[in-house]
Amino acid sequence: MKFRSGRAGVRTWGNGAWAPDQKLVPVYAVSDNSYRSMRSEQKDQCILISGESGAGKTEASKKILQYYAVTCPASVRVEEVRDRLLQSNPVLEAFGNAKTLRNDNSSRFGKYMDIQFDFRGAPVGGHILNYLLEKSRVIHQSHGERNFHIFYQLIDGGDEDLLRRLGLERNAQSYQYLVKGHCAKVSSINDRHDWKTVYKALTVIDFSSTDIEELLSIVASVLHLGNLQCSSDDDGNAVITGENQIKLLSRLLQVPGTVLREALIHKKISAKGEEVVVDHTDPEQLEFRNITQELLSNPVGNGGSFPLYFEQFCINYCNEKLQQLFIELTLKSEQEEYEAEGIAWEPVQYFNNKIICDLVEEKHKGIISILDEECLRPGDATDLTFLEKLEETVGKHPHFVTHKLADQKTRKTLVREEFRLLHYAGEVNYNVTGFLDKNNDLLFRNLKEAMCESGNGILQQCFERGELDDKKRPETAATQFKTSLAKLMEILMSKEPSYVRCIKPNDAKQSGRFDEVLIRHQVKYLGLLENLRVRRAGFAYRRKYEIFLQRYKSLCSETWPNWRGPPSEGVATLVQHLGYKPEDYKLGRTKIFIRFPKTLFATEDAFELQKHTIATKIQAEWRGFHQKQKYQKIRSSAITIQSWWRGELGRKIARRRKNAALTIRRFIKGFIYRHKPRCPENEYFLDYVRYSFLMKLKRNLPKNVLDKSWPVPPPALSEASELLRDLNMRNMVQSYCKRITQEWKQQLEQKVVASEVFKDKKDNYPQSVPKLFVNTRIATSELNSKVLQLLQSEQIKYAVAVTKYDRNGYRPRARQLLVTPDSALIMEEAKLKQKIDYVNLNGISVSSLSDGLFVLHVPCEDNKQK
Repeated sequence: MKFRSGRAGVRTWGNGAWAPDQKLVPVYAVSDNSYRSMRSEQKDQCILISGESGAGKTEASKKILQYYAVTCPASVRVEEVRDRLLQSNPVLEAFGNAKTLRNDNSSRFGKYMDIQFDFRGAPVGGHILNYLLEKSRVIHQSHGERNFHIFYQLIDGGDEDLLRRLGLERNAQSYQYLVKGHCAKVSSINDRHDWKTVYKALTVIDFSSTDIEELLSIVASVLHLGNLQCSSDDDGNAVITGENQIKLLSRLLQVPGTVLREALIHKKISAKGEEVVVDHTDPEQLEFRNITQELLSNPVGNGGSFPLYFEQFCINYCNEKLQQLFIELTLKSEQEEYEAEGIAWEPVQYFNNKIICDLVEEKHKGIISILDEECLRPGDATDLTFLEKLEETVGKHPHFVTHKLADQKTRKTLVREEFRLLHYAGEVNYNVTGFLDKNNDLLFRNLKEAMCESGNGILQQCFERGELDDKKRPETAATQFKTSLAKLMEILMSKEPSYVRCIKPNDAKQSGRFDEVLIRHQVKYLGLLENLRVRRAGFAYRRKYEIFLQRYKSLCSETWPNWRGPPSEGVATLVQHLGYKPEDYKLGRTKIFIRFPKTLFATEDAFELQKHTIATKIQAEWRGFHQKQKYQKIRSSAITIQSWWRGELGRKIARRRKNAALTIRRFIKGFIYRHKPRCPENEYFLDYVRYSFLMKLKRNLPKNVLDKSWPVPPPALSEASELLRDLNMRNMVQSYCKRITQEWKQQLEQKVVASEVFKDKKDNYPQSVPKLFVNTRIATSELNSKVLQLLQSEQIKYAVAVTKYDRNGYRPRARQLLVTPDSALIMEEAKLKQKIDYVNLNGISVSSLSDGLFVLHVPCEDNKQK
């Protein structure tokens, strides 16, 4: 996939061990510069990491990935991608790295890691390509070396249940493939801890538990195949002993036992359209040697299977291609660019290794083409016939020599099975033994068929890529590697390169120790001296006028915001404004060349400062524009609302006026016809009059039963008005009656009696109505005790102070009138003056005036009696 912002590639080759004293600052600086270039110039970048074994290439690639993981923008998706990118390394190292004599964590393969970024500069994906996996290490290791890490990690770190399912023991000495180098245990390597890291990494990079189980089954099957026992039968044919081993392998590989056994002890060969099955006669040459190499390598990588010498030839060929790329991008192309641009330049001499690359890869004439022809031609082709063919074809090449072609002195350093190539880094001898067999890199057909029957998901995916049709022979290992290298070169040529050159300080893996001879040799064959000379004499920065002007035009008022003339003149105006000195830069035909980094850094610093100024202006313009737009929108909305409201208000007023006019018209017409029977002309008026009366009545209802006010009704409502008045009075009376107490009821009853007696008969009656009756005017406690004794059991109903007037002279006398149930008593303090029984009382007379005078009438038989 291609993301908007771009991608960055990290290319490493060989193994890597990071010395503690090596500085990481340059690695971070290169990583940062490449990342910033990708972000600012929108162009894909690549970082090539090179150096000899143990120089620190693997560790440098880790540091680059860690740097991007820390510095790039973060999000949930980005964190997931970062984890997968970082956790891919432990898995690749487990299946592709091993301890060698020169390095405890030697990468036995090459890799190209493609990191993909989005428009914000955040990593969103990646892709890893592997090259030249050393599959021969699976079945053989030199003394002091180990097999791939994954075997020892699984044996030492796997839990007991997992080892039981895989049929493994926790002892590396029990497996033939793990003890060839006689160093299964290494003090500097913690296999148990590394196993935990690898297992966790597999889950992070989205391996399911089933995938992990199937992958480890393949790893375990490799170890079991190494321990497979075989012997010869009576006919001299190879047979496999140990039925339990076959059953275990059948379960792990999920291949039927009979199919697996037949595939291991027979080989199927296709010749002239016919298939021939041949028995193995040498137990030591059973095809499980080949199968084990395929089983380990295919799940985690691709590439051919090479012996030591053939592998070294391919590795050096790759190094030559990378050096050629370095020469093309730095030494050759840079100097040619100066000449093409008309820049005064003194050429720097360098060794162009294209001649060596052509010697290896040229069609029909190169070593790889000759090797392929020898592998494909009919007849008895051997490694020695291949060597003879080389001598015939490229024998006169100045960078090629064999024992036969060499002079007397050189022959002493070459054996008959070797040829020598003069690489850019020095002379290398190659032994041709095994070149043809390993270049073919073929499994017999029956082995492929057996593996295709496997129920193991990962194994099925691997062998789906295999070629089962003998009519179309697969490409040789060297051709496959050549093709993959060509694709890699195309990828790298399409990107802006950056370089990390790893220098190994010594061969003893010690910190603080620098072997000057070793370091000089590395500096020489890495081409750093020529590169430094070109860089010193040349220009640190060059860009096309259009790109340079587009980036820095904001630094000059004449070029900002747009330059109308030719780009070259715009750049000249810009650099004059920036104050460039004549020795700081040169103007070519299509590009500007800046000699010193400090000049470019100063320009970049000015550009960074100008960014803030431009950003401020843009923000101000945008905020003004935004606020203006917001104001215009609000103003338009306000006008719309005002227009709508005014229209609505006008329509409302018009409706009110129209309704008012209609109402007035109907009212006047109704007033005219008000005395006529109800009709359409007067019904509104009559209804309005009634409504007005009822509303007025509602607002002016009498508040109590004594309030006799009542609005005057219209003639049509006279009868209804009387009914309403009566109902209202009844309602008030009923409400009043519900509210009175027993005491108040007695008061009312007494008032009724008083009304019947005194109403309209006594002048001060109206003034007495509001006054309440009391039980007595003199309390019992206020009477003289002798009076109470005199009365004995008689109950006093009422007592009041009165004035008695004498018959003669009408002299007033203060007395007390006591009323009992049977008589009225007139007392003078404690003395009974007169007792009048009710039976003897003829009547009572009161005055009609306001004098308070009353007379008790008693029979008078004796005039002397009072």
